[in-house]
Amino acid sequence: MGLQLNRKKTLNSKLKILFFILQVCFVLVLLVLWISCESFQKSKNLWILFFYSFPSEFLIAILPHEPILLYFGKFYTPLTIAFVAVAGTVLTEVLNYSVFKFVTDLKIFNKIQHKKAVNKIINYFYKAPFLALWIAGFTPVPFYPFRFLVVMAKYPLPKYILAVFLSRTPRFFILAWFGNTVKIPDSLLIGLFVVLIISINVPLIRNLLNRRKQKQNKLS
Repeated sequence: MGLQLNRKKTLNSKLKILFFILQVCFVLVLLVLWISCESFQKSKNLWILFFYSFPSEFLIAILPHEPILLYFGKFYTPLTIAFVAVAGTVLTEVLNYSVFKFVTDLKIFNKIQHKKAVNKIINYFYKAPFLALWIAGFTPVPFYPFRFLVVMAKYPLPKYILAVFLSRTPRFFILAWFGNTVKIPDSLLIGLFVVLIISINVPLIRNLLNRRKQKQNKLS
């Protein structure tokens, strides 16, 4: 019996790792296709909008969703854009939950989860979790910390997805409506895209560099 249980545990852990790798690879493939294929970037097909949600909402997103919604808003009704974008976003957030759960289940994160500072954040989050998620999803507040927080706090996936749907749908609708009403030139949208990428990724790169410097200083 003990041997069978160990085999099952080993098999389950291998399946979890495989599933984790497949999820990450899926999003990376979509990201590479978007960056490398000019026809995808210029396409008005709603499937492009749907699949763009994966790299733009996965983990710590490196691609902004705002310029794309403004662009597609010129060709479709705001409601159509909102529902197509939120459908892709909801599926992406399910992947995010699964990936972060895999990471937090690792032994390395056991110590982190039991730290006082982390427990304080989780307790503060649980004072109004749904409202906090709705505000973070609707406003320009960086959403990626909440993806990790909901898993660490063991917040139920259905409630998390509902919060994402109810917050992202009106946000996407407003952006699409603005794009439909104003008809922003493509050149300005490209400029906005570049500016947002820089604003999203520069702080992350700085944090990584600062951490490396701190580690090097400690070693020296």
